[in-house]
Amino acid sequence: MSVLPQLIRVKGMALDLLFPRRCVGCGKEGDFICYSCRRSLPRIMPPLCPRCGKPQPSGMLCSSCVGWQSEIDGIRSPFQFDGVMRQTIYQLKYKNLRALAASLAELLCDYLSINPVPGEVLVPVPLHRKRLRERGYNQSSLLARELGRLIDLPVADDCLVRQRYALPQTRASIVDERRSNVADAFTCSDHNLRGRQVLLIDDVSTSGATLDACAAALKAAGVDSVWGLVLAREV
Repeated sequence: MSVLPQLIRVKGMALDLLFPRRCVGCGKEGDFICYSCRRSLPRIMPPLCPRCGKPQPSGMLCSSCVGWQSEIDGIRSPFQFDGVMRQTIYQLKYKNLRALAASLAELLCDYLSINPVPGEVLVPVPLHRKRLRERGYNQSSLLARELGRLIDLPVADDCLVRQRYALPQTRASIVDERRSNVADAFTCSDHNLRGRQVLLIDDVSTSGATLDACAAALKAAGVDSVWGLVLAREV
């Protein structure tokens, strides 16, 4: 029997003793998101737009999706990009708090257990190599690896490539600008995914333009279906 899992567990316990985990929201010691803050996370509740996943009272396509010739089959997210969830993603993305990925993946796993989304393989949304050098890691890859471990799905970490550098989507003010900003920005040269169902993993979605551009590249490589799963989205 391998001792590696035991060594990893002991190492984690030692780190927790030296550097105790504190809640990103309230600072309470014990976990990165304490029980109270977890309960207060701003959730996205149905009815939803069947495509982009935003709350939609009618349960039909929202005004943004009507007439949108999308490649993505659908986008789902458990949380609104607000409050403690916004703080948590900021810490993961910009403050090098990579250990948060495990806790956030658990939230995605809980969501999928109640709201299944089609997927045989997880694909993280890639960063351009320039931004990857600046940050040192891809937060979406961290999430995908942790989630894949929890739900026992493989992760194709290098099948998508961001071939064109673009400004962050938050700097584009309207949906059309965001879609233009990432048009043809991705390519997929891995044809091992042909005929497979892909679940795209990302941290935040605003207009869904980045996920849709990724879906276009994947479907051009023969992928059967592409759904997006993100931690939080602007509503």
